[in-house]
Amino acid sequence: MTAVPISQETYLPDADTDVARVYDFLAAHEGAGRGAVEPRYFLAGATPGEQVELPQETYRVLRQVVEAMHQGLAVTVAPQSKTLTTQQAADLLGVSRPTVIKLLDEGKIPFERTGTHRRVLLHDLLAYRAQRRQDQYAALEAMSADMTDDEDPDVVLEQLRTARAAVAARRRNRRQR
Repeated sequence: MTAVPISQETYLPDADTDVARVYDFLAAHEGAGRGAVEPRYFLAGATPGEQVELPQETYRVLRQVVEAMHQGLAVTVAPQSKTLTTQQAADLLGVSRPTVIKLLDEGKIPFERTGTHRRVLLHDLLAYRAQRRQDQYAALEAMSADMTDDEDPDVVLEQLRTARAAVAARRRNRRQR
């Protein structure tokens, strides 16, 4: 087998591809009330009987690619090492490198040292990102208020302040554990 070079690639949807056929199959399967496609996935070869079962994670990647291409979007596949530099971690989180260093030093994200360099495991970084999103959604939910025209804005502002204080207290308690 010829090795495929591992590099970042962007794939554009092509009108001549069978993406629509694959998308229609998946949509019809789910639309028929059968739920998601069974968790067994195969890649077929050129001749009958040539097939290999795909791991579920590979299927999830392919499903996401098909969905995006069906919507006319380009898809970029960017291989990542399981160990990231602080700059790579910052890029993945969408923050500055000094912010990542601060998060590491505060113990919010585990890391390893290689000489004088910090290395972050991709798994730990993704777990931090998921927790951060969950915290943000909780904060938004806590700050949301159903304000009607007859409510006093000062009362609503006080409710928001109380909700923010509660979220901050929960965050402090979680850090102390």
